[in-house]
Amino acid sequence: MTRHFNHDEILNSDSFYRRNLINCLSGYKSLNLIGTQNGNGETNLAPFSQIFHVGANPPMVGILFRPHTVKRDTLENILETKFFTLNHVTPEFCKEAHWTSARWEGSEFEKTGLKSVYQNDFPAPFVEVSPLKVGCKLVEVQTLKVNQTVLAIGSIEHIFVDEKGLREDGSLDLNILDSVTVSGLDEYHRGEKIARYAYAKPDQDLSEI
Repeated sequence: MTRHFNHDEILNSDSFYRRNLINCLSGYKSLNLIGTQNGNGETNLAPFSQIFHVGANPPMVGILFRPHTVKRDTLENILETKFFTLNHVTPEFCKEAHWTSARWEGSEFEKTGLKSVYQNDFPAPFVEVSPLKVGCKLVEVQTLKVNQTVLAIGSIEHIFVDEKGLREDGSLDLNILDSVTVSGLDEYHRGEKIARYAYAKPDQDLSEI
């Protein structure tokens, strides 16, 4: 049996139900803790799943933020200092990562017990235990007219990756890194590799690599 929702039914549904449903529609999403600090050196850490690849040359990533109608420390710190970090989460500290989403007074690093670390003089904090850390510099910000969502584009300035998860061709083995993924707003998963295929060409059988 299939349940159908039309547009009006979605809009008229309970807001909590609608939020949960819509946030699950895109399937499994990447999970990163974004580390920032403000101009006074006060640090902030928050989980984000709306992070995506923008380009490889030059290397860039994009982040979507909810409308800037209330105080949003991560976005405001990025706008102020222009720097932020992306940090993969592992099962080892998944609970603490989710806990950073609470409305803490003070630094989430200190409140959740996650240790910050600064590397190569980069001005934003990394999560020490993360196996994949990325340092980014803000290059562009846009507010989407359709719903006032804020799109921030960051240039990738530094990558720190546990060497065991780096393949010879430059790709990453996220299974070995034990990177956690998320569905919806609060459900976390371990990835399980099914296959890796060679470059697809018409009229040629696919081979695994």
